[in-house]
Amino acid sequence: MRSSLLSGRAFRSARRGTAPQCASRTQSVPVQRLIWRAVLFSIFLAEEENDRSDLRRKPTREIAMSTKLQLLLVALLVAVLIVDVSFAQRRRKYRRRTTTTEAPVQDEIMNMLEADEIAEEAATAEEAEVILENGRNEVRSKQQRLLQDPCMDKHCGAGRVCKNTEEGTAECVCVELCNQEVDPRRKVCTNYNETLGSDCEVYQARCFCDTDDARCRGPDYQHVHIVYYGECRQMPMCKEEDMADFPRRMRDWLFNIMRDLADRQELSSHYLKMQREAETNHTLRWSNAAIWKWCDLDGHPHDRTVSRHELFPIKAPLMALEHCIAPFLDSCDINNDHKITLVEWGKCLQLDEVSLLFSYFSRE
Repeated sequence: MRSSLLSGRAFRSARRGTAPQCASRTQSVPVQRLIWRAVLFSIFLAEEENDRSDLRRKPTREIAMSTKLQLLLVALLVAVLIVDVSFAQRRRKYRRRTTTTEAPVQDEIMNMLEADEIAEEAATAEEAEVILENGRNEVRSKQQRLLQDPCMDKHCGAGRVCKNTEEGTAECVCVELCNQEVDPRRKVCTNYNETLGSDCEVYQARCFCDTDDARCRGPDYQHVHIVYYGECRQMPMCKEEDMADFPRRMRDWLFNIMRDLADRQELSSHYLKMQREAETNHTLRWSNAAIWKWCDLDGHPHDRTVSRHELFPIKAPLMALEHCIAPFLDSCDINNDHKITLVEWGKCLQLDEVSLLFSYFSRE
């Protein structure tokens, strides 16, 4: 570390146009030698001058004056030598003091950085431990709730409710009693042309037959389902002219429903974008609405086809109001395989097949 600091200091000194400090220490030795040589030479000259004075037999007063001058010169040279040596010592001492103080400062910085890193790692470990402990507490809390109420995590289908057994487990059993509906619009008409009080009674009847309960009305009720909401009644025949105009009415109805859902902010961002495009581009007005409803009906399983039972959300509420809805939806299943593809859906609504498929695949 010290060598790197000295080399850096020498480099900075060279850039400023000055010699590095270590060079001045090596140059002080020849100067001292020259001074010593000058002192010795002065003494030699003084002795030689004394000899000459003796030879010339100068007066004693002149000899004394010359000797004093020589001694004064020697003293001056000695003083210069002492000052130079003292200056060199102070410079070396300052350099040692600077070098020894720089190293502890850098060590202190490294210690601070290391301490910060250790503190950060400790904080991260503590945070991870808190998250882990919270997860453990949540699991324990859920386990405790499950021990208190096993039905909390149990899902039962339509017409069934969860019940705690004596062994402390949860099981799904048939609904014992359905609520009595007073609104006639809540009544349902089954596929056996029978009016039941609510959809709960339909699912209850299926459950009784599925579980071999004595209250099962008969083996046929294992497949009972809702045809439409409202009391059963004699449906008028769908006239040919009504059936011919029904695709147009269906397209308008789908677009209006899609727009109402957009106004209530009940559409996803994907379908909301399609609805806005349909508002400004009339060529997409009906195709976008048809794609939205077809995808909405393709629920479970999501196999890009709409089965007969998946048509229930659109068929049951409208059948009492639109007597042509049932024959219209039946006509959409062109090959009679109980599944309606997007192409069949488009033909049923009298939409251009190429435009419909282009609009659909461009958004996938």
